[in-house]
Amino acid sequence: MVDLQTQYQRLQKEIDEAVLGVMESTRFIGGPEVDNFAIELAEYLGTKHVIPCANGTDALQIAMMALGLKPGDEVIVPTFTYVATTEVIALLGLTPVMVDVDAETFTLDLKQVADAISPKTKAIVPVHLYGQCAEMEGLMKLANAKGIFVIEDNAQAIGSDYHFTNGKTVKAGTIGHFGCTSFFPSKNLGCFGDGGAIFTDDDNLAATAKMIASHGQSRQYVHDVVGVNSRLDAMQAAILRIKLPHLDDFISRRIAVADKYDAAFKEVTQIQTPVRNSRSSHVFHQYTLVLNGVDRDGLKTFLAQNDIPSMIYYPIPLHKQKAFALSDSDRSFSVTENLCDNVISLPIHTEMEDEQQNYIIEKVIEFINKAE
Repeated sequence: MVDLQTQYQRLQKEIDEAVLGVMESTRFIGGPEVDNFAIELAEYLGTKHVIPCANGTDALQIAMMALGLKPGDEVIVPTFTYVATTEVIALLGLTPVMVDVDAETFTLDLKQVADAISPKTKAIVPVHLYGQCAEMEGLMKLANAKGIFVIEDNAQAIGSDYHFTNGKTVKAGTIGHFGCTSFFPSKNLGCFGDGGAIFTDDDNLAATAKMIASHGQSRQYVHDVVGVNSRLDAMQAAILRIKLPHLDDFISRRIAVADKYDAAFKEVTQIQTPVRNSRSSHVFHQYTLVLNGVDRDGLKTFLAQNDIPSMIYYPIPLHKQKAFALSDSDRSFSVTENLCDNVISLPIHTEMEDEQQNYIIEKVIEFINKAE
């Protein structure tokens, strides 16, 4: 799905030097690599504060802790997303309130969000799924009117631009009270292990999140709040510092792959290609098709038989997962359930060669034509 080996080989000299520099310094925890990465990422995003942490899941948890959310508070989330988004809500004793997604963008349906708000609602977590932003302008208006916090799950859309109706353009993850991201190796900006970060323009929230990520310390051995141990290590920060200046190029390469897929599948009526939202650029963390009248599992098997990987993000919605199952919800999840039955993601990465992509396209169309 992602050719990390070839990408590493392209950047090998710079990355190896950066990693060896950390080893020679023996500053493995914290230190200048982590501090400088936080500064450089903040500059790229146009935000005041970046707090590095151990992974994207921790980033979400720390953000919720920093906002002072308490057991019993309700947090609205999409049911069509990875489990981490909801997992941290439950771990903190909060109540996840799941809503359906928009049929075109696969991000939060604003009408369902509005309908789900109750006196207990304290936060909303929009997920910028597959690489493009949720409808943040409308969501922020709704949240601000109700006094509700917004935490952007930006694990799949770092580098995406969101365009407001007044002409202002900002980076994904910098619109809500907090933005959270993951640097899992397959992400558009990925390290060589686990890593994550939290973004905010609020000085007080930044200070609190930074304390929480380091055992609640305001200074060494002084613990003002109950915290966690969540650190981005120096080697990962050094690798990310090498990759960050290439992020826009990584995105351009992914968009070129997506454009070629779009053109190839344009006339295939059984395939819905990803919708490009005019309010958000799409950085294509995933290239996800919605199939219409096609045996999705059959296609996946056929591709595997022809040495082509594919993935289903996500086969089971959160509201049907055993850990979170809803049996008496009065909300409809019809869009999500249709997506879970019919989505399939094709390989997309920065090192895709024309010959590879032509072969993938050929085999997808071959399967669909045979099935007719």
